[in-house]
Amino acid sequence: MSLRYAYNTNGTANHRLDDALRLIADSGYQGAAITLDHHHCDPFASDWRGEAERIGRLLDDLGLGAIVETGARFLLDPRAKHEPTLLSPQAEGRDRRVQFLSRAIDIAAIWNADAVSFWAGVPRPGVEDRQALKWLHEGLERVLDHAEASGVDAAFEPEPGMLIETCGEWEALHAAHPRLKLALDTGHCIVSQDIDPADAVRRYKDHLGTVAIEDMATGVHVHLPFGEGDMDVPGILTALDEIGFERLVSVELSRESPRAHQAIPESIAYLKEHAPRRTNA
Repeated sequence: MSLRYAYNTNGTANHRLDDALRLIADSGYQGAAITLDHHHCDPFASDWRGEAERIGRLLDDLGLGAIVETGARFLLDPRAKHEPTLLSPQAEGRDRRVQFLSRAIDIAAIWNADAVSFWAGVPRPGVEDRQALKWLHEGLERVLDHAEASGVDAAFEPEPGMLIETCGEWEALHAAHPRLKLALDTGHCIVSQDIDPADAVRRYKDHLGTVAIEDMATGVHVHLPFGEGDMDVPGILTALDEIGFERLVSVELSRESPRAHQAIPESIAYLKEHAPRRTNA
C-alpha cells in the first residue's frame, strides 16, 4: 500500500478554503490537513456545523481525507499569537482553549478525520513550569474525554519553544494520559535533536495519530520546501512504509502561502520521486 499524502492549509492562507482543497486534490494528494481559522471553516461562526458539513461533502466529492489542525495564530485572540492556551494563567483563557479544541473534535467527527492535532503552548512570564504542567494535565483530561466520547483521536504535537518540545516529553505525557496519540512533526525532531525522525516513526509506530513532513535545517525551526534543508526525507518515507502507516502524511509549509499554487504540486512531486521503491513479487 502506498503512502497517502495531505497538504496543510496553513500554507494556503491566501486562498479560499474551497479553492485550496480543489488545488490540493488536483495536484494528486489524498487528503488535507485543515487548519481551522477565521477564513477556513471558522469554528466560532454561528453556522459552524452547517459549514463543516458542507466542507465534508466537498472533501467527499474530491476524494480527500482530512486531519484537523488547531495552530491558527490569531483565531482566539487577535492581539496575541496562539493565545490563550492550555497553560494560560487565567482559567477563562484555558477554558476557551479547551472549548476550541472540543469544537475541533466535533468538526473532525463530521469529516471522519484521522485525528485532531494540538500542542501545549508557551508558559507566560512568571508561570513556573510545574504550575503550567498541572494546568496542561487538567486540560488534557477534558480534551481527551470529549475526544473519546466523539470517537476521534486527539494527537499531541511536541513543538519547539513550547512547554512540551520533544518526543521524550510527549512520552511522559502519554504515561499519564494513555489515550493521547502523538502528532509527529518529523522536522521538529531535527530542531530539538532529541531523536532521529525515522527512528521516531519506528519507536512510536503504535501511537501515531498523524505525521507531518517538510524540510528543515538542523536546530532551526523554520519549515522549508523540500530540498532546502537537512531532512532525510527518503529515510522518513521508508520508515513510514516499513511500519505500514496508513494515515495521511501531511506537508506543512506555513510560510509558502504566497506561492501555494506552486508549492502544493512541487511538494507532492518531490515526495513521489523520493518514495520507497517497490518491486512486484
